[in-house]
Amino acid sequence: MAIPLAYIARNLWTRRLTTMLTAGGLALVVFVFATVLMLDAGLKKTLVSTGERDNVVVIRKGAETEVQSAIDRNQASIMEMHPSVAIGEDGRPLASKEAVVLISLVKSGSNKPSNVVIRGVSPTGPGLRPQVKLVAGRMFKAGSSEIIVGSSVAKGFSGTQIGEHLRFAQRDWTVVGTFDAGGSGFDSEIWGDVDQLMQSFRRTSYSSMVVRLAQTHLFDRFKTDIDVDPRLADEAKREQAFYSDQSKALSTFINILGFTLSMIFSIAAMIGAMITMYASVANRVAEIGTLRALGFKRVNVLAAFLVEAMLLGLVGGTAGLGCAALMQFASFSTTNFQTFADLSFRFILTSAIVVKTLAFSVAMGLIGGFLPAMRAARMNIVDALRAR
Repeated sequence: MAIPLAYIARNLWTRRLTTMLTAGGLALVVFVFATVLMLDAGLKKTLVSTGERDNVVVIRKGAETEVQSAIDRNQASIMEMHPSVAIGEDGRPLASKEAVVLISLVKSGSNKPSNVVIRGVSPTGPGLRPQVKLVAGRMFKAGSSEIIVGSSVAKGFSGTQIGEHLRFAQRDWTVVGTFDAGGSGFDSEIWGDVDQLMQSFRRTSYSSMVVRLAQTHLFDRFKTDIDVDPRLADEAKREQAFYSDQSKALSTFINILGFTLSMIFSIAAMIGAMITMYASVANRVAEIGTLRALGFKRVNVLAAFLVEAMLLGLVGGTAGLGCAALMQFASFSTTNFQTFADLSFRFILTSAIVVKTLAFSVAMGLIGGFLPAMRAARMNIVDALRAR
């Protein structure tokens, strides 16, 4: 015979003040835990959504980022003529030779400089990224000193509004448009004509090359041919996998820092839950004796107090998760450890994060309430009834 759940829940309501204080401590820990998971999920979604499955990024072997890579013009010509590369309606290969450079811009409001990615793209480049759409102004003209800026750059940096000018690489560049990339990493970039940017930065080699496969299954053939061709010293990755790899260093840092803080805070929260449950046991000695006299076994008393502790954790977890959910309305900007460029992304709450967070909060309550529950279960019936 189990002790009714309604009876257990009423005990928490009877001690509303201590329940709220303890749940508040648990909620703080859950908030930190959930926001770390949301931040990591937002980072991965931002970078993974940057890539298209049928797009392939080619960079120099040994290079971890496009900034470190170099592909000469002959190599680029060989790769774009590969039979696995799709052909456009104009009869040209769907390939974009790109140059990627970092420049320093001043952040709006803080006057602090931060690195921003400048991406030079071929005329076919924008078409290879269907998630990139102009939201204001127009596309830059090939052969001109015109640029378009991502929505995150337009919001976060000075001199990036349409009609304004940025000076870098010893030239003035006119902002003629703003694009939105659907929350992907391209929102944190500035695009221009690849040939003009290479001339200005005095570069003779491209940084990377993006090609569209004629069919998805041709990737292995394309990759193998690139690897074995003695004229090439490059490697190919699916665009989604390439940008996913860019998140690993920052993701690892966020997780280690966040989980370390969560574990430290959770110890204090579990101690608080333990104190609350010990106080509950001390105030209900006679009640425990009565339950035992009515025929409830030690295991029933143990289970009742453990359930009460888990309910306490669930209350704190729900409150903390509710506060964390509000972070979805905020965006976060930091330096990507792989590229050393500024990257903007949002907190994202998923069903998996909800489950993990609530499980974590219930576990804290369970651990904190275990010893008090054991004490309650071990009480002698006669001694407990004498406390009346």
